[in-house]
Amino acid sequence: MTRIHVNGTTLGTESFGDEDAPLVLLAGGPTMLSWPDALCERLAAGGRRAVRYDLRDSGESATGDPEAPGYTLRTLAADAAALAGALGGGPAHLAGIGVGGMVAQVAALDHPDAFSALTLVGTRPVAPGPVDADLPDHDRAVTGRLFSRPLPDWSDREAVAGFAAAGAEVLGDDPAAARATAARIWDRTPGTAPPVQAANQLGLVFSRLDCGPRWRERLPGIGLPALVVHGRRDGFFPVGNGEALARAIPGARLLVLDAATALPAAAEEEVAEAMLSLRRERRERSATARPTIRAAQAPEG
Repeated sequence: MTRIHVNGTTLGTESFGDEDAPLVLLAGGPTMLSWPDALCERLAAGGRRAVRYDLRDSGESATGDPEAPGYTLRTLAADAAALAGALGGGPAHLAGIGVGGMVAQVAALDHPDAFSALTLVGTRPVAPGPVDADLPDHDRAVTGRLFSRPLPDWSDREAVAGFAAAGAEVLGDDPAAARATAARIWDRTPGTAPPVQAANQLGLVFSRLDCGPRWRERLPGIGLPALVVHGRRDGFFPVGNGEALARAIPGARLLVLDAATALPAAAEEEVAEAMLSLRRERRERSATARPTIRAAQAPEG
């Protein structure tokens, strides 16, 4: 674990693999533990330096007031670009999961030179709040059950872990995995104040974050090799959101998993392999483009 100061804040990071290997930067959703250990280890075994990090107001990153964040979605996107620069090694393959996928989309649009490829997992092309008419909204039955539950005693580790496990059952995820991850998140959360715990466990800071202006209409301008991963049974961000992302980003590959909202252990190898293939795709694009560039720069006559 390393804390790195960038863009006026401090971000908690964890690195897997050789420090000289090409960088894959994994934005948390909102904590880095949204990215499974095994997936990070597989990326490292595939010759990458995988660095997962906590967004502001979560995990080892700086904590302010999650109920009144003094930053915007654009700030979080700038954090990603600044962190990629601080870690070195050239443009990074940026990956975002859940709300981290919203950060990754905006970062790729606002700071394209900082990144070499883009992976978006379980996310959508619009900010939290009202959804566009052509996009599927949260499944009402799922969210009704999910948000009608009483909140746990945030000072009680077991109660918080049990709350997460019960939520995973509602969503169709693995309750045991959710319980274990929630306990790890609790251990890393700086204090038991309800707003701080909610920001870490539930990502509720995004409900108070300025996420404007819209970015969906800009997605066709992304020129990076892109992978969109989505669970077929996702009731929170239904799969139509991932399909819309893949249609909007030129050349994006869509990988639909037999999964709900979380990355299941059974799919980690497949997702890692798909992410590793993006570097090969970038090399192929560069090789194709290079002769055109040389011809354009050749002197006349």
